[in-house]
Amino acid sequence: MGLLVLLNSHKGDEDVALLADDLDLEIDEILPSLEFAAVLQLVLVKDGRVSFSDLGKRVVQASIRERKSIIRDQLKRTTLFRTLLRALEGSPDHCLSDEELNQIVSLTTAPIDAAVQNIVNWGRYADLFRYDSVQHRLVMVRRTAGPRSGMNRPPPPGTPRDPARSGVPTGSKSATAASDPPPPGTAAATS
Repeated sequence: MGLLVLLNSHKGDEDVALLADDLDLEIDEILPSLEFAAVLQLVLVKDGRVSFSDLGKRVVQASIRERKSIIRDQLKRTTLFRTLLRALEGSPDHCLSDEELNQIVSLTTAPIDAAVQNIVNWGRYADLFRYDSVQHRLVMVRRTAGPRSGMNRPPPPGTPRDPARSGVPTGSKSATAASDPPPPGTAAATS
């Protein structure tokens, strides 16, 4: 999301090297974010330049709730998130242990620790699932019909009711899950 905000400040089209320079990053450090934004169909990358897709323009102009909805829909279209959601839905308690999550992520080429943290952060942001750091498991978020569908939902059976007890995987910097977590890639999300 930080990348999209920065791109928006560059009028929606910029040289990748200049964006990296604005972030005090090397080009190879910005590429994973660009690739992920491209996978979600939010940006187009061609000949060393990045520009917004129509969907990317909608995201930066949208409210936080609308952004989450768009990101949720786009994540559900990716093979990895479809696989994770099917596994969560197929689990009797709608949860995946760290081991089960790592097995699914191991099918990708990404380093497992970084991939798991990114998956959890994006899934939490989009209200697809949360991470129970006490029981070390990914927990599906039950969505209810209506305009406030992510709000005031009870946790799945067998999970602690204390929201301060559900954060991100062990070893990451964040220890608690907020009811409305900041977008991944922002200072608040990673601090």
